[in-house]
Amino acid sequence: MKKNKVFIIIAIVLAAIAAFLVWNNHYLTTIRGEAADFSVWDTASITKVYLADRHEHETLLERQNDGTWSLNNDYTAHPKVVSQLLETLYKIHIRMPVSKSSHDNVIARMAGESTKVEIYQNVPRINIFNKIKLFYHEKRTKVFYVGDSTKDSGGTFMLREGSDKAYIVFIPGFHGFISTRFTANPDDWRDHTVFRDNLADIKSVKVEFGENPNDSFSIENIGRHEYKLTRLADNKDLPIDTLKVINMLSSFSDLRFEALMNNLMPEERIDSIINSPFLHRITLTNADGTVKEMTTYTKHIQLTDYEYAVVTEDDDIIDHNRMYAVINGGRDFVLVQYYVFDKVLHEVDYYMAGNPIQYEIEHYQVAE
Repeated sequence: MKKNKVFIIIAIVLAAIAAFLVWNNHYLTTIRGEAADFSVWDTASITKVYLADRHEHETLLERQNDGTWSLNNDYTAHPKVVSQLLETLYKIHIRMPVSKSSHDNVIARMAGESTKVEIYQNVPRINIFNKIKLFYHEKRTKVFYVGDSTKDSGGTFMLREGSDKAYIVFIPGFHGFISTRFTANPDDWRDHTVFRDNLADIKSVKVEFGENPNDSFSIENIGRHEYKLTRLADNKDLPIDTLKVINMLSSFSDLRFEALMNNLMPEERIDSIINSPFLHRITLTNADGTVKEMTTYTKHIQLTDYEYAVVTEDDDIIDHNRMYAVINGGRDFVLVQYYVFDKVLHEVDYYMAGNPIQYEIEHYQVAE
């Protein structure tokens, strides 16, 4: 009789273990399956990402044939920011479903404050055992919503479109806010490039100084590593220091602005600044006829920007580290650093042959 009881107890324990294993396997399988609603294992197949939020921000990122990404069919997207998004889509995992006790509150918050994400991929119409793939086409493969973060900042709430179950999603080894990587504000995706021009492609550069017109000049490529320096005040050609000119023109390979100010300052203040006398105007013309222009303006320090400034009524504090600039044909008002642009803002005398080098010449490479 006792043996029967032992066998019954053992049978019950084994049945319980078996039931748990079946349930756990089903649970894990469900989680893994639903994790695929958020993650993308083949990020190279992504062709477009569309993001929109409740503040009427919309961003469309599209992969181009040359490997770059366009932004809203108008600008170039910042490569590092796009790369971070793709990495996030690849690495995100589901930590757990949102608990029943807080689920309704999470859904309510996401209804008022979330970002919609649509993923488009180049996928085959025919896929046989993942070995034979035929007839690729672009397809919207995932649609989900990104909410805010958990209280401990260890996860982010996400919800698949059409589902009534939200999840807490995270990146293993990362502690922070994933939601910021899914911003729908186009300004957050902008590439900060002002000039990205190779030495061999530059036909001419004109630099004008608003306060000192006599310092203005133009440099023209007239042959293989041969250049003409012209002072604009009297249109006189001057003897040229080729080394300094090559160093200056090489600097246009990567010049960037610090911050996009279009939506960070009142329109009236921006208008006032761009209608004031300019500091510098750089006009670069490439061999293919493309013209790029940047005009800079004085940046005055505001008390809110410089809390330790001692100001009197007669003081006019000028920021000697940064200045404002207008680029992209007047469409964008940006903040730039002197440290970045000083290398292309020397006066005409600096490039004349026989003048001593007053600035450290950076390493350059002459393009063939």
